Amino acid sequence: MNQRAVGRFYDRCAGFYDFIFDQVFHEGRLEAVKAMRLAPGDSVLEIGIGTGLSLPLYPRHVRVAGIDLSTPMLEEARKRNSRSGQRRSVGLARMNAEKLAFPDVCFDVVYAPHVVSVVPDPRHVVTEMGRVCKPDGRVVVVNHFGTRHPIGRWLERRLTPLTHHVGFRLDLQLDTILGIPGLELVDDRRVNMLKLTRLIVFRKRQQANIGKLSRRERARHCTQRRAQWSAGRVDPAADVDTEACGGLAAVEESPSGGERSAF
Repeated sequence: MNQRAVGRFYDRCAGFYDFIFDQVFHEGRLEAVKAMRLAPGDSVLEIGIGTGLSLPLYPRHVRVAGIDLSTPMLEEARKRNSRSGQRRSVGLARMNAEKLAFPDVCFDVVYAPHVVSVVPDPRHVVTEMGRVCKPDGRVVVVNHFGTRHPIGRWLERRLTPLTHHVGFRLDLQLDTILGIPGLELVDDRRVNMLKLTRLIVFRKRQQANIGKLSRRERARHCTQRRAQWSAGRVDPAADVDTEACGGLAAVEESPSGGERSAF
């Protein structure tokens, strides 16, 4: 999967994305948020937040961080949050899902809607999700996965070269993201229209060690990120500060007079 091509595709469709994908995937978004079992003060990282269709569904008492490869999509998400009557604590940044710029154990829930079939290495993305998730937290994936039916599998394999041009693959098998050390599968059900999409929920085990940094290394990482952000040496389009691994700052005014979303 060519990430630049995927990014360009979503840049072009940011303006009409909601018209196509809002109601089609609405049930899955509702079920995913329910499956998160969010408590007051919890923090959520949404990978591939797109235009922010999930933002109105999150309870007011949680903090949300959203990342995406497409700057126009992130701009739509920012507008959605700004005009929502009850503005939420949301931080937005352009970031690659395969290289999350967060230290370990930052978030109570890490959520990826319709992402794993548009990245070159789906298993690595889910592993990264587990790394930044807190012990006993939840890693939630909503996606279409390839069927095991011989005829359906044959059709998906034939169509996948075509769907690559619009940024996703149809033949990704669920087994690709199962069996990752430290992530326990706790839910697997079908959602959305025609039940062609699956909601997958993992629990991160208490003693899981998924690319974990030591406490000292994590503290040093956070300190360096905050210092770089304050000094203007971090491009918000490529990196993001994680204030104490969980504090989401409000949208700040950048020196250029525009806005940047920081965590």
